[in-house]
Amino acid sequence: MTTHTVSGLPDLTHVVAEQRHPLLFATVSGAHLYGFPSRDSDVDLRGVHVLPLRDVLGLTPAPETRSRMWDADGLEMDLVTHDLAKFARLLLRPNGYVLEQLLSPLVVHTTPEHTALVGLAPRLLTVHHTRHYRGFATKQWRLFEKTGELKPLLYTFRVLLTGIHLMRAHEVQADLPTLLDTVRAPNYVGDLVTAKAAAEHGRLSTLDGAPTHERITTDVDALHATLDEAERSTTLPTATDAAADMNELVIQTRLRTQPTSAV
Repeated sequence: MTTHTVSGLPDLTHVVAEQRHPLLFATVSGAHLYGFPSRDSDVDLRGVHVLPLRDVLGLTPAPETRSRMWDADGLEMDLVTHDLAKFARLLLRPNGYVLEQLLSPLVVHTTPEHTALVGLAPRLLTVHHTRHYRGFATKQWRLFEKTGELKPLLYTFRVLLTGIHLMRAHEVQADLPTLLDTVRAPNYVGDLVTAKAAAEHGRLSTLDGAPTHERITTDVDALHATLDEAERSTTLPTATDAAADMNELVIQTRLRTQPTSAV
């Protein structure tokens, strides 16, 4: 197992060491992964732990998700980890959110099991991932219309572009600035990224020369149409063929990480 420091973030080695159950990996998600963190953005840590056999074999299974929020020298930290079996089920559903966590290049902690999960990722990609990105974009757009904040607006653009890129390139790319180089998007999105860096909850209405709501609505609708077309023309399969291998990985990892007396 290996623990890393992530540029621009505090040392998180102690966070990994303090976890009750062994972590297979921990990565940074959220605005840092998406390429538009603010000076006051919280740090979203996501990962996978392994529950002991006694916690999964009994009549009353232990909670599969653990979460913790705390303040580290004025920086809000948010850690959420799932037991491996739950994470595997989410990956097979399919769920783009956990897939992005698995493939995040901002790696805090990794193990050979993490590497094995990453190795299965290409076989997890299906045409049905568009459901996740389309639904998430709709949710964030509604939040933008309610609050007028840049953050949900950028989330809307980011997830639509990620979905389009996934259908076309068969690759998960969550970084918005990178996506702007690969998928045609409104030319003002880069300016919104720059503006959002100044304040986590900045509002569109405070920006000089900001695009009108009507223009943004038209552009978002156009990206939805582009995602629809990318879905129709993609060569991604309709279902994953990795379920059996994922099941075996869960079993072998569970057995391998238990103390001898627990098996």
